[in-house]
Formats: sequence, C-alpha cells, structure tokens
Amino acid sequence: MKKVVTFGEIMMRLSPPGFLRFSQTNQFDVVYGGGESNVAVSLANYGVPVDFVSRLPNNDLGDCALMELRKRGVGTDHIIRGGNRLGIYFLETGAVSRGSKVVYDRAHSAMAEIGPGMIDWEEVFKDTGWFHFTGITPAISQGAADACLEAVKVASELGVLISTDLNYRAKLWKYGVPPEPIMTELTSYCDIILGNEEDAEKHFGIKPEGVDVTMQGEHVKGEAFQSVCKQMMEKFPKAQKIIVTLRGSHSASHNSWGGVMYDGEKFYISPEYQITHIVDRVGGGDSFMGGLIYGLLSYPEDTQNALNFAVAASCLKHTIIGDANLVNLEEVEKLMKGDASGRVAR
Repeated sequence: MKKVVTFGEIMMRLSPPGFLRFSQTNQFDVVYGGGESNVAVSLANYGVPVDFVSRLPNNDLGDCALMELRKRGVGTDHIIRGGNRLGIYFLETGAVSRGSKVVYDRAHSAMAEIGPGMIDWEEVFKDTGWFHFTGITPAISQGAADACLEAVKVASELGVLISTDLNYRAKLWKYGVPPEPIMTELTSYCDIILGNEEDAEKHFGIKPEGVDVTMQGEHVKGEAFQSVCKQMMEKFPKAQKIIVTLRGSHSASHNSWGGVMYDGEKFYISPEYQITHIVDRVGGGDSFMGGLIYGLLSYPEDTQNALNFAVAASCLKHTIIGDANLVNLEEVEKLMKGDASGRVAR
C-alpha cells in the first residue's frame, strides 16, 4: 500500500479537568492534536503507512508534538522546523445543554508563518497514493493557504488522489480574505470531499432545504443531503465522491451520528448511532476521515462498507479523551457487526 500524506498544524490542547469551566480551573490537561494530524494517527492505528507534514518550532514544545506523532506510528521525516511558537487551543468541555467552547491561540505560530517554497512537495509525494488536507489549514494564514495550494498542484500533477475535509472555522478566517475563493480553488483539485451538515453552506452557499441542524433534538435525515451532494459534484467535477457527516445534537452529551456518500450514481446512507454519553467529541470529524480513507483503500469495491467503517470508527472516538481516535481495527469491526455492549474483554 502506498503511503498517505496529511498536511496541517498540530497544536497543544489545554483543557480544564473534567467538566470544569475556564473560570473554575487552576490547572489544564495537555494533549496534542489538530485536524490532519488526527487523521494521520487514525490511519497509523489501522496499519496504513502515513506521513504528517507541518512546521514546528525548534524548541521543547515542538519536540513534544513530534514525540506524540512518533509514538503513534506517524511518519515525521518531512516536518520542517522553524518559527517561534507552537499553536495552542483551549477547550472547555460542555455537558447536557451547555456546549463546549474553543479559544484559539495560534497567531504567529510556526505553521501560521509557513509559506510556499518551504516544503519540497515532489520529495514528500514519492511513493504516495493519497494526500489529505482540511479547510482549517488555509484558514490559518495566507502563507498556509498558499503552501496548501502548492501542495495540491504538485499532488495533482503526480497523479496522487486528493481529499479534503471542508471544516469551516469562523474563528480562524481573520486575515482579510473571504474563504469562498480560496476554498473553491483548493477543492477543485480534490477527488474526495467531506463536510458536515453546514460546511458546504458556509464555504459555498450550498445547503439542504428545510433542515435546521441547531434545533435541539433534531434528527438529521440523510436523504435531505442528496441535493447538497449533487450540487457539490456539479461545482467540483473532478470529485469522485462527496460525503456528509450527519450530527443530530440532542445535547452536548447526546448526539446522533451517521453519514451519507454520493459517487455520482448512487447515494449511500450509513447506520445511525445514538451516542448518549459523550466523553470527548473533538476530533469526531477527523476520526471519520481517517476511517473513510482506510475504508476506501481497503474496500475499493464496497462503498457502503467503507462508509459504515468511517461512521463506526468515529462513533467510538466520542468515547476517547483527546483529539485522536485511539482505536484499532478489531474494535471498529466489532461495532460494525452490531456489538455495542461495551462488555469487558478478558
């Protein structure tokens, strides 16, 4: 199997213990994560060769992020060092009717100050079959957006399959350029496009009719997103598959979870899971993408099974503290077969 390459920023995540609010805590728990690095960790867990490409400061905190990737089996040979700081984000975990909160502290991070010409993409893409980025990376800075565009152009020229998770982040698009033209150009190179219920609307103005995903207890019907998938494929003709994750938010602690996929001919709908006691929902979309890449690589003739794997894998992520999905193939396949009992394995 050729390797997968992901490109983005890994950050230090600081969270009050348990469900404490920022104003209550006098300490923070530390983990490391970020959209594309989370995808890389998932793939490494499933035995897929994967490299993560980024820029890290040449200091102790950069070393800590690097060690976290290496201990999870992610290749780091193409991470460049430079800049003065590691990006940080603060997470306050919500419960019941109180939603979680994220505060970013990533301005002037090493990754925010990356630019085109810093990474030798032709070298990076040797023996690479798949390249993945998210809409978070071009939202960080103009330099990051330019480096991302450089990457997709080289990957396209080399025949590497390209995927994106649209991942709209309103708090990040702050450098004076609207996201639509940047994301439209980047997404035009993509073969696989993933988004949640709102990403296509926020980036491109494409939305389903009659669906309000913010309604408490809303059951998000997969069929409602068939028109979104078709419009996306019309806008991006290179795309082979359009995928939408479906999250119904009954509360911060109870979500329904599923997904749909459109391949230009057939519309696939996954089983729906009820996640009634969420431990940590951050990274849920990344775990879906990691599962999807694995599924499409492992079941190239069984699109339904690939989608089902992605949904089951990301369902399990909601039970794990931290950004990354630390589950293995056996655990995902067990849930896919219907065993959600949670019984002790001994």
